[in-house]
Amino acid sequence: MKQIAEQLLAINAVKLQPNDPFTWASGWKSPIYCDNRKALSDPDARFLISETLARLVVNKFSGADCIVGVATGAIAWGAIVAENLDKPFAYVRSSAKDHGLQNKIEGVVKPGDKVVVIEDLISTGGSSLAAVQALRDAGAEVLGMVAIFSYQFPKAQEAFLAAKCDLYTASGYSELLEVAAAQGLFGEAEKELLAQWRKSPDTWGK
Repeated sequence: MKQIAEQLLAINAVKLQPNDPFTWASGWKSPIYCDNRKALSDPDARFLISETLARLVVNKFSGADCIVGVATGAIAWGAIVAENLDKPFAYVRSSAKDHGLQNKIEGVVKPGDKVVVIEDLISTGGSSLAAVQALRDAGAEVLGMVAIFSYQFPKAQEAFLAAKCDLYTASGYSELLEVAAAQGLFGEAEKELLAQWRKSPDTWGK
């Protein structure tokens, strides 16, 4: 939705700096930084995003037994969606705890449960699909994933296809650029830089 892209830009949850790129933990140079946690602090953005995610779950994955968030960024979003839909909620850790019950899945997900995974941001898809696999290993039937935003990397699209996991996002990189261009946030030269990054983010800026 363009409306969500507008909100993310308005509250500075997304920043575009094609001429002064950010550096990710992976070492990749990036003209964009996305922090959807900021949207949790803005009531209007929080309402719009959570309602959109819930509507996607209902429209794309009817019959879900449980909503599952991906730690840590999507725990709050998943919980809000589960509350809106009156569904049980659980979340998946990036790794199992090294103490106590050593859980990787927190909450109750039973074998055979039909679950929808909530994610805040899709980059390469690796950590998101690791959560999907953890749920499958636990015997759950993963209907698919719903996310707030995707960078729309070809690598991620291929990974979700290979994992046979349907993905729907509330907003994406192409919509964001369209909205940002309409707001005059960058010129033609920057537009080309931004377009090139999505195609080859691992080599961009080097």
